[in-house]
Amino acid sequence: MAFQFPNIDPVAISIGPFGVRWYALSYMVGILLGWRYALHLAESGEEGTRPNKIDIDDFITWAVAGVIAGGRIGYVLFYALALYLQNPLEIVMIWKGGMSFHGGMLGVLLAMILFARKHQVPLFRIADIVCASVPIGLFFGRLANFVNGELYGRFTNVWWGIVFPDGSGMPRHPSQLYEAALEGVILFLLLAVLVRIPSVRNRPGTVAGAFLMGYGTFRFMVEFFREPDEQIGYIANLITMGQILCIPMILLGAFLVFRAARQVPKISAAQTHDSA
Repeated sequence: MAFQFPNIDPVAISIGPFGVRWYALSYMVGILLGWRYALHLAESGEEGTRPNKIDIDDFITWAVAGVIAGGRIGYVLFYALALYLQNPLEIVMIWKGGMSFHGGMLGVLLAMILFARKHQVPLFRIADIVCASVPIGLFFGRLANFVNGELYGRFTNVWWGIVFPDGSGMPRHPSQLYEAALEGVILFLLLAVLVRIPSVRNRPGTVAGAFLMGYGTFRFMVEFFREPDEQIGYIANLITMGQILCIPMILLGAFLVFRAARQVPKISAAQTHDSA
């Protein structure tokens, strides 16, 4: 038994000759909801601590630029360098698809470092808030991957397999939905619990480290069910590029959690007053 891939129009909204694709819509919804959640986290922090709501509002433009530029450059470098060297003008044609989460993450990281230095915002505090919000965008992004019938899984005989329009006629794992559930829903809930624990919030970098470890672990697992990128395949006939990129994420996340656990909790003035 297998399900047929639903025939979904890739264009979500059409207005005359113009159309908004599901992929673009998912980016917009993910960014807007993630932004709103980040504002909520900043607002729920102790009075006088940064980043505050104004900082988050100012950072959103930096974050969007980091996601788009980093995501595109990362895809070119990690997955299709030879192709784009032959057709360099296509690098800027992002509407044709081709974005890398790992590249987008590096782009946002660079944006956070530059923003924190310019606006004198504690880097690890804003990193915690941003990382707690990222799974929202991941969830909608993976749903868009499913709607587009891309980044599907390997062949399978499980009953929930889906026959994607890839020409094979064989059921595959809906790996996009696996990632939406793990990297989106479950990771969001785990971080939502962590970010509300006072001892965690007072040790900046803990949530960011947990995000890196969680995403890296979930993505590494799903790669066993996801079809490798056609232009790369398996590296050394053993591992995928996605899995390779997840390893430093997990290690960096473990380092950040370990580093945060060793530091003295940064108690705010409000907490000090309450305990006096």
